[in-house]
Amino acid sequence: MALTKKQIKQLRGMANTIKPLINIGKNDVTDALVKQSSETLENRELVKFSVQDGSGLTAKEAAENLAGQLGAEVVQTIGNRFTLFRRSKRKDVEHIRLVRE
Repeated sequence: MALTKKQIKQLRGMANTIKPLINIGKNDVTDALVKQSSETLENRELVKFSVQDGSGLTAKEAAENLAGQLGAEVVQTIGNRFTLFRRSKRKDVEHIRLVRE
C-alpha cells in the first residue's frame, strides 16, 4: 500500500510528538531487531527509530533496509532518526485513521 502525499504529511505531523522506541546500534539490522520492530509496528503502526553512533548505517540506509524487510513505508528521515508506518492486522489496536486524497 503506497501512501499518498497527504497521508505522509499527516503521519509526519504525528511522528513529531513521539520518541524513538527502537535504537539501531553497532550490530546494525539483526534478526532480533527486525522481530522487535515488527512487533512494535503491529502494536503502534507508527514507530520512530534512532540510529546510534556505533552503527555502520545511515538513518536512510537503515530505514530502507528495515522497511523492505517489514513491508512498511518510510514516513520520514531526519538526522539519525527515521519513522516507519505499517498498518496493523490486529483488531484490538486503535488504528491510525489516514486522510483520503
